[in-house]
Amino acid sequence: MRAGWLASEVQGESREVDMSPSSGRRPTLADVAALSGMSKSAVSLILNDRPGSRLSPEAAERVRAAAEELGYRPNPAAQSLRWGRTRTLGFVSDEVTITRFASGMISGALEAGAARDHSVLIAEANGDHDRLASSFQLMLDRRVDGMIVGLMRARRVELPPAPANLPIVIVNGESGAGHASVLPDEREAGHAMARLLTDAGHRRIAVVGALTADVSDPAISVTIEARFAGMGDAFAAAGVRPIITRIDEWFPTLGYETTVRTMTAHPDVTAILASNDSVAFGVYQALASLGLRIPDDVSVASFDDEVLTGYMRPGLTTARLPYEEMARHGVEMLLGDRPLGPHRVGMPVVVRDSIAPPRAR
Repeated sequence: MRAGWLASEVQGESREVDMSPSSGRRPTLADVAALSGMSKSAVSLILNDRPGSRLSPEAAERVRAAAEELGYRPNPAAQSLRWGRTRTLGFVSDEVTITRFASGMISGALEAGAARDHSVLIAEANGDHDRLASSFQLMLDRRVDGMIVGLMRARRVELPPAPANLPIVIVNGESGAGHASVLPDEREAGHAMARLLTDAGHRRIAVVGALTADVSDPAISVTIEARFAGMGDAFAAAGVRPIITRIDEWFPTLGYETTVRTMTAHPDVTAILASNDSVAFGVYQALASLGLRIPDDVSVASFDDEVLTGYMRPGLTTARLPYEEMARHGVEMLLGDRPLGPHRVGMPVVVRDSIAPPRAR
């Protein structure tokens, strides 16, 4: 028999079938059966890992070797009809795919899905409710086995209707309808970052970018209150009463302006805890303009671990938002590896060079 050809028998007549890659013909279950000398039903039991089979290990090895030699791959459409599952998950993004900061959520979902032999379909809603609804319908049309809704900003959202038996997990957010959710453990992170400063010996600490009424709105954030509650617990335990300044928007410019005002009014401050990395960037610029060095004169800590933090000099110590880990948790919940329900994922503290014990100035 010629290389790349398979002996087959049709209605008692022996013939050769071209199975070379150039033939363009996709190997079938019958081809694997013919090459292995097994029946189609036996091949199906082995390749689909069906329980209850009495086939010998030698037979299973022969079938798998034949499948590998032919390059046989199961037909996903046929499997979907047979099992009632597509082995496909939906990922509906709300600004995650278009925001570099949160894009780790995508890679986390893809990796977790691939590890469990599931594909992931991705759609972007971009903050538009109509696009969110059409993205949901797209996933339903593709008969996904479960759906993740990934949010760039951790807030409460209202989701379009979906079948009651379709598992849905919101990653980095929650819904008023009580869908399963995965959120960063902001309370733990707030406590950890405040403790870093108090354990280093700081007692005159400023918080730049404190909680505002807008940020406390669940439609804006469902995690920031927890972040500040954790900070408050750590400061209280250390007997520290921080100087708290509010910022309407957490951007570098306002971080700069607020830090200048704070340090002018309270020159004895030895540490600043910024509400996020964008504010911290403004803090760095303000301290430099005042002739103060980090961390020799003023220590700085923050939250989120945006890409820019590793390039700041000195490197900024911050608590990382665990986008990849949250997405992995979401996939595991959809596939039954974790129970559906609210989950909190820890925010790792990334220690760099922006904190030191206070020194006399």
